[in-house]
Amino acid sequence: MVTAAPVTYWDSVLRRPSAALLLSTMGRCCSKCCFTGVSAWWGLADSEKDKRTMFREKPCVCVFLFTCVLQLSHTWSVNNFLMTGPKAYLIYSSSVAAGAQSGIEECKYQFAWDRWNCPERALQLSSHGGLRSANRETAFVHAISSAGVMYTLTRNCSLGDFDNCGCDDSRNGQLGGQGWLWGGCSDNVGFGEAISKQFVDALETGQDARAAMNLHNNEAGRKAVKGTMKRTCKCHGVSGSCTTQTCWLQLPEFREVGAHLKEKYHAALKVDLLQGAGNSAAGRGAIADTFRSISTRELVHLEDSPDYCLENKTLGLLGTEGRECLRRGRALGRWERRSCRRLCGDCGLAVEERRAETVSSCNCKFHWCCAVRCEQCRRRITKYFCSRAERPRGGAAHKAGRKP
Repeated sequence: MVTAAPVTYWDSVLRRPSAALLLSTMGRCCSKCCFTGVSAWWGLADSEKDKRTMFREKPCVCVFLFTCVLQLSHTWSVNNFLMTGPKAYLIYSSSVAAGAQSGIEECKYQFAWDRWNCPERALQLSSHGGLRSANRETAFVHAISSAGVMYTLTRNCSLGDFDNCGCDDSRNGQLGGQGWLWGGCSDNVGFGEAISKQFVDALETGQDARAAMNLHNNEAGRKAVKGTMKRTCKCHGVSGSCTTQTCWLQLPEFREVGAHLKEKYHAALKVDLLQGAGNSAAGRGAIADTFRSISTRELVHLEDSPDYCLENKTLGLLGTEGRECLRRGRALGRWERRSCRRLCGDCGLAVEERRAETVSSCNCKFHWCCAVRCEQCRRRITKYFCSRAERPRGGAAHKAGRKP
């Protein structure tokens, strides 16, 4: 038995003439399995094992993915997928899984030294049932996940992983600016954007403010990918001169996309809707008008964030007690160097210093033939953790201060 998505979504899909044929074809591979949790597309990236086995152990996941892409734009019509069949969806789904995973990893990197550090619970997105909050952290998770999926689809398109996608040469030969023309092989972000929308946006079947917020932040994530693309140029001319240039657009490192969205996170806009704006026609119109007035390049949220210093079992928050922080290191940035103050001192906790000894291979030498022999080197390291301050004994102050 296959657990269906909300009726409103399936109704719209099944009204299409080609839907019955497609689902009938896919139904053969799903007759003996039960797929639950269709609303969590990002669950494809829950683990490396899931990505390797999702089509072997849960073949009926392809039904959900298949129907998502039924809603593709005119550029990528249903007819194309009727010709290529399920194989096309397997290819896209693998990229979606990899993109979702890259979004998760980037979220954890960007917030590694923040009070909210992108915990696993925050990544279990759904239209309404997963993340109960609608704060700026939720906004970032939606944006970085959407960006990750679009980025990976675009990159894989450029690598030649898809038969129906290649370079974006739509502007080649056109004047781009003074002294340069469009040319070369631009990364096809149009393809990545069109396909990613079907997987990410199709699940927001609600028409309330939270659904509008999620869709807005999904779009902000895609805009971040397009907005951080780099222009690369090649010179042309006699004897190595640069009389003219041809230029094309390339994806940046995904880390740049994450850093861009982190800045947007800090500047996220809180949307205050009028009381009573609900699911009535007038309420939905007011919600749509409100979000249309905000640039899709900005992140938006509806609620204030809770106090992440404190443990809150109801909200699934662990607090900052026991978290590691950083104090010293040449490669540390300003944000990292202040992590002990942010995680410990500002949360009413002390900084506890812990020393440990590590053993690693060193002074390795190659011996003929054919072995590598290494020495075992011991090194003492110091780490810092947030802990509850002990009461001073005999008037002596606790050694761990509140400053980083």
